[in-house]
Amino acid sequence: MGHNISLITTIASAFGIALIFGFIAERLKIPALVGYLLAGIILGPGTPGFVADIQLASQLSEIGVMLLMFGVGLHFSLEDLLAVKRIAIPGAIAQMTLATLLGLCISLLWGWPFGNSLIFGLSLSCASTVVLLKALETLNVLETMNGRIAVGWLVVEDLATVLVLVLLPPLAGVLGASVLPDPSDAANPLWMNIGATLLQVAAFIALMLLVGRRALPWLLLQISRTGSRELFTLSVIAIAIGIAYGAAELFSVSFALGAFFAGMVMRESEFSHRAAEESLPLRDAFSVLFFVSVGMLFEPSILIEQPFHLIAVIFIIIVGKSLAALSIVLLFRYPLNTALIVSASLAQVGEFSFILGGLGISLGLMTREGMNLILAGSLISIALNPLLFVAVKPLQKWILDHYDLARKLEGRGDPYAELPTETERKYLEKQVVLVGYGRVGKRIASEMAARQISYVIIEQNREMVEDLREQGIPAVSGDASDPAVLIQAHIANAAMLVVATPNPIDIRQMADTARTLNPSIEIVLRTHSEDESQILREDGFGTVFYGEEELAKSMGQHIVGRFSSPGETAVASGA
Repeated sequence: MGHNISLITTIASAFGIALIFGFIAERLKIPALVGYLLAGIILGPGTPGFVADIQLASQLSEIGVMLLMFGVGLHFSLEDLLAVKRIAIPGAIAQMTLATLLGLCISLLWGWPFGNSLIFGLSLSCASTVVLLKALETLNVLETMNGRIAVGWLVVEDLATVLVLVLLPPLAGVLGASVLPDPSDAANPLWMNIGATLLQVAAFIALMLLVGRRALPWLLLQISRTGSRELFTLSVIAIAIGIAYGAAELFSVSFALGAFFAGMVMRESEFSHRAAEESLPLRDAFSVLFFVSVGMLFEPSILIEQPFHLIAVIFIIIVGKSLAALSIVLLFRYPLNTALIVSASLAQVGEFSFILGGLGISLGLMTREGMNLILAGSLISIALNPLLFVAVKPLQKWILDHYDLARKLEGRGDPYAELPTETERKYLEKQVVLVGYGRVGKRIASEMAARQISYVIIEQNREMVEDLREQGIPAVSGDASDPAVLIQAHIANAAMLVVATPNPIDIRQMADTARTLNPSIEIVLRTHSEDESQILREDGFGTVFYGEEELAKSMGQHIVGRFSSPGETAVASGA
C-alpha cells in the first residue's frame, strides 16, 4: 500500500496478540491482564521480531488511561466507602506509607536518587482494583463483608494515588526532576507551585460539581430521547475524553483526574448504569491497548541483569504489603480470615502503578530500570495472586493449628459481638432477630419500630453495628451462620428469625442452629434465586420470600384491585 498505515498496524497487532495471550492466561486461571502485558513485551523493542510504533501506542494508551479512570469514577461509591471507613481509610493510609517506605529505603540502598526512589516506593504501594474485583467475583465473596473491606481499602488507595498524581508535577523540581511541566515554575517558591496546582484542581472540581452535575445528566437525557443507541454511546465517550482533555488544557489537571471526575459526576445521573454498560466495550478495548503499551516499555534483560533487585521488589509486593495489611487488620480486632483476604487483595500491583511510573518517566524522575522492575513485579504478582486467594483457608487453618498467639487473637472478644449487659429485657425475650440491615432490612426494622415490636439486628458490618448502638438499637456484629453469633442475639428466647441480608450466607446451617436452640421459633427467609426458594420451601425451612416473585404478586394485586373496584367496573361497563 502506498500510504502510511502504522496506526492500523499497531492496533491490529496489539489486539491480535493480546487476544491470543489473554485467552491463554484465562485458560491457565490467570487474569487476562498478564496476557496483555506479555503481548506488549512481544511487540516492544526488548524482544526480537516485529516492533510496533511506540509513539502511537503511547498516545493510544493515554486514551486507555482516560477511559480506565472514567470507569473507576463511574463505579466509585462513596456510600460503600463510608460503610467501611473506620478500617479502610486508616488501614490503607498506613499500609501505603509502610510499603512506600520499604520501596524508598531499598532503592536508596541501591544508590538511586531520592525522587526516583520515592516514585518507585509509591508505585509499589498501590494495588490493582481491576485484578481485585476479578478475584473477588471468581471466589463469590465480592458482596461479603470481607469483600467490601478489601474494595473500600483499594478505593482509598486509588484516591490517595490520584492525589499523588496531582501533587507530583509541582513537586517535580524539589524531587530532582530533569523535565519540568512548566519551566517557569522553577523560579517560584514551592508553596506557590503547590498552591497554584491545588487552586486549579479546586476550580476544576467546583466546576464539575456545580455545573457538570446538572449539565451532564440533562445532556444525557436529551440524547436518550432521540432513541439512538450509538449516539448515546458516542456522547458518553465524548464526555469522558472531552472533559479529560479540557481539564488538562484549561486547568493543567492530568487526563487521569479529569476522566475520574467525569465518571464520578456521571454516576449522579439516572443514566449512569446505561452509560457504564454502553461504554464498557470501548473502555475494555482501550484498556487493553493501555496494558499492551505498558508492556512495550519492558526490557526482559532485567530478569537476567538484576535478579536480586527483582526478588526484593516481589518480596515487598507479596510479603511486605501483605504482612503490613495483616497486622493492621488484626490491630483493628477483625478476624484472621478478614486479615488474610485483605492481605491477598493487596499482594499485587497494576494500572495505577503504571500510570504513576509513566508520569515519573515523563518528568525525568523515574528511570527505565525502575519501570522495568515495576512491570516485572506486576506480571509475577498478578500471576500468583489467584493462588494466594486459594491458600487463604488452608493457611488460616495451619496458622490456628500451630500458633497459640493466633488462637488467642482469634478468640479475642469483639466489642460488638454481644449485647451490652444493660440491654432491656424486652430485647432478650419474644423478640425478632433480624439478620441483615441493608435496604430490605432497614424497611423491615422501620415497620417493626412503628408497631413497637422489639427486635435485635445481626449485621456483619461492625461499623454499622456501632452506629446502630449509638442510636439505641440493639445489634450484634458477626456472621449469622455462626452459632455463637445467634446465641449472643438470644435466639433461644426469640419469637422469630428474619433473614433479610443481601450477602450470601449458609442459610441451612443458620436455620438448623436456630431450631436446635429454639424448636418453636418461626423462620422467615429472603432468597436471591427461584431455585433456592423452591428448595427451601420443599425442605420446610420456614416462610420463604423471593424478591421478583413478591414484586410480581404485589403489582398483580394492584392491577387486579384496580379493575375489580366498583368505579373501574362501571367505567368498563360504560365503555
